[in-house]
Parts: sequence; structure tokens; C-alpha cells
Amino acid sequence: MSPRPMRIGLSARLLHTPPAELGFRNKTLQYLEQSIAHWIMGHGALVFMVPTLGFDAEISRRRISVTHYVDALDGLVLQGGADVSPATYGQQPLRPEWAGDPVRDRYEIELLDGFLAKGKPVLGICRGCQLINVAFGGTLFQDIGTQQPDAHVHVDADLYDQHKHEIDFEPGSRLSGLYPDVTTARVNSIHHQAVDRLGSDLVIEARSREDGMVEAIRARGSLFVAGVQWHPEFHFQDSGLLSGEPLLDAFLSAARTATEVQPAPVSLPLATR
Repeated sequence: MSPRPMRIGLSARLLHTPPAELGFRNKTLQYLEQSIAHWIMGHGALVFMVPTLGFDAEISRRRISVTHYVDALDGLVLQGGADVSPATYGQQPLRPEWAGDPVRDRYEIELLDGFLAKGKPVLGICRGCQLINVAFGGTLFQDIGTQQPDAHVHVDADLYDQHKHEIDFEPGSRLSGLYPDVTTARVNSIHHQAVDRLGSDLVIEARSREDGMVEAIRARGSLFVAGVQWHPEFHFQDSGLLSGEPLLDAFLSAARTATEVQPAPVSLPLATR
């Protein structure tokens, strides 16, 4: 009998004020971008978007909780989207438009904490990478161009996912082990925020070749907890970009292992709880 497909949770993007033309007046939308779902499904895994379970939600948390989702799923992918709120890492936004989404931050940190406590793998994409760093006690550059003016451009509104740059893997990193014949790779770049102070128990896996900005991180220890700044789910459209397949294969392999042999759990810093 073939093994059952892995069940992967995907955090929701939130749209608190939908445009009127969508017809959802005074409602909040929770959604996913189809490329990331199709990327995971293309590897034979089932994808389940996990709705927020905030304390203001129209449900009783005594009836359903994050723990129920963690128990039902094999791994978690934190997808991209709105900025992480500076308030989540103890800062004030330098501009109003960089205030981020603290509601989503709280929801995703609770999810992350739940999966870590059960020893189940987590992969963060773009915002998800930044959220992992903040959840482990790190901080972010609220805007690379403002706070690091000598850095190259990491986001181009006109080019969007066609904006690209090169990264270097850190020697001996786990990420470099997934790409044994690669030291420098080309990836897309769609982010104006990035890791500033690295969170505790995290290590840097890759940097931008042009300016040294952090492009990938992971947690120490055996549990798969990793984040990348680029969007590997978009890379299949361009053969000149780093393949996302080894990364996703490693994540799904970790999910399979977690169902068979419980890895040691990881705890987030108390400040994020």
C-alpha cells in the first residue's frame, strides 16, 4: 500500500478591507495565492489553508484550537504577503505604510509555536522567513532602501517577480547540501524588508551576493525550520532560477519523518508567546 499523501497546512493571507467591487463589505478575506498551493500539490501533498483563530474570531476557542490543526497536519508553510508589524518585534513603524499586519503576526506565531512544540517541520517563504526570524526574537529592516541605502534594490514594483539577483550559499550550510553542485544561484526578489538582528538559535544559510543581506535562515537542531526570502513557487517559470524542488522535497521528507519518528520539539522565546 502506498503511503498516504502528506497533509500540509498553509497560513492564510488576510485582507482586512477588501475593495468594494469584490462585494465583501465590512468583511475580512482569508486567501492563498494559487502558485504556492500548486507547487506543494505538484509534489503529491495535500494543502489545507488554516484560517485565523484570533480571540476576536466568531468561534469559541474551546471548540477548536490551533492544537487541533497541528495534530491533523504534517507540516506548515508560512506564505508571503503583508509586512510583519514592527510592533511584533518591539519597534514603531518608521512610516504608516510599514505598520504591517499584527493580527496575522499573532496568528502565524501561534501556529509556528504549535508546530514546533509537536516537532513538525515549518517552511517560511518571504514574509514567512521574516516571521520566523521575529518569532525567534530577531528584528527586521523595516525598509531596506531607507535603512540600508547602500544595498541594491530588492523589490521593483514594475518587474515584480521578474526582478532577480544572485545569492551565495553559506559554506557548509544545510541549504548548500540540498544543492551540492551550486555555490551561487539566481533567485527572484520581491521584498522591501529583511532580517536585521538574527533571532536566537537561528543560523544564516544564504546571503545576497551584491550586498550581503540575509536571504535564507534555519533553526539549529534536527527539526526542519527554514525560511527563504525568495519565492521558489514562482521559479518553475524560469529555468535560469534556482530550482525550488530540492527545498520542497527536503521539507516534505521531514514531514514524512515527523509522522514516523517524533523529532525533539523546539520552543520560541517567551517574548513571542
